[in-house]
Amino acid sequence: MLSRIAESLFWIGRYIERSDGTARILDVHLQLLLEDPWIDEDTACRSLLSVMGSAWPENVDTVRRDDVLARLAVDRMNPSSIAYSLTAARENARRAREIVSTELWETLNTTNSRMPRRLQTDKVHEFFQWVRERAALAIGIVDSSTNRDEAWQFFTLGRSIERTDMTARLLATRSLTEVSGPSWTTILRSCGAYEAYLRTYRGMPSARNAAEFLLLDRLFPRSIIFSIQRAEDCMSAIDPRADRVGHSNTVLRALGQIRNDLEYRPVSEILSELPEHMQRVQTVTREASEAIRSRFFPTQAEPSWIGEIS
Repeated sequence: MLSRIAESLFWIGRYIERSDGTARILDVHLQLLLEDPWIDEDTACRSLLSVMGSAWPENVDTVRRDDVLARLAVDRMNPSSIAYSLTAARENARRAREIVSTELWETLNTTNSRMPRRLQTDKVHEFFQWVRERAALAIGIVDSSTNRDEAWQFFTLGRSIERTDMTARLLATRSLTEVSGPSWTTILRSCGAYEAYLRTYRGMPSARNAAEFLLLDRLFPRSIIFSIQRAEDCMSAIDPRADRVGHSNTVLRALGQIRNDLEYRPVSEILSELPEHMQRVQTVTREASEAIRSRFFPTQAEPSWIGEIS
């Protein structure tokens, strides 16, 4: 496969996943601002912008809900916004038009053309639901109509790396040993994990159980471990190597190290230093993405992404 095509498919997967994850996080957290009058809006909004790598200038006195929506939902110049992600996914599909199916192209093209330039206050929830539905439609089209060849592997590899990064960003915002049940419910809902969690643990969310589920559950598709394993499977299929000693594949080496570190470390230790561990996960996703670029897309600079978790 041409490196240009592979790169476009990889970033289509990442951008679709980014739009879906951003919509989920914004929907739950902004709804919480409306429902809980005791939450300081400025602090909550700055925290949310920070975790999405879009920190607000310190000299601005107050950050409001509308500011967050403008920056993370409809700002077409901000790489961490929904609008930017949908536009970038469509542009990458145009570059790979000879291999992207007509159904996927039409879906991305229609989604991009219908992306609003501003949001009405009473239509915010409907907008986030629409973004999730369009992302699910695009992913469903790929899964149901694409051969399990290199095209599907690169698309899924991009999705898996992005999902790992998004889940780590969300978890790193909390001091989990001090967070109460409702806050954990918010985190689980952000990942679309609340119902799956209840089926698994059959009880209200606790810090340990919720962290264990989102970090280590091998059956839940949005957990960090599941996403890392899916990325490893895709990488092994794309570049099968039977090394006699160690791993010469730098992507597999980076993903395998962080997976082993999370799987074999006691959950209590991870909880005690959760922001540091999640920052390490985010660093690994950047390293893996850079290794993929160097190995398969050597002529192109990697598209800019957002900064580290603060």
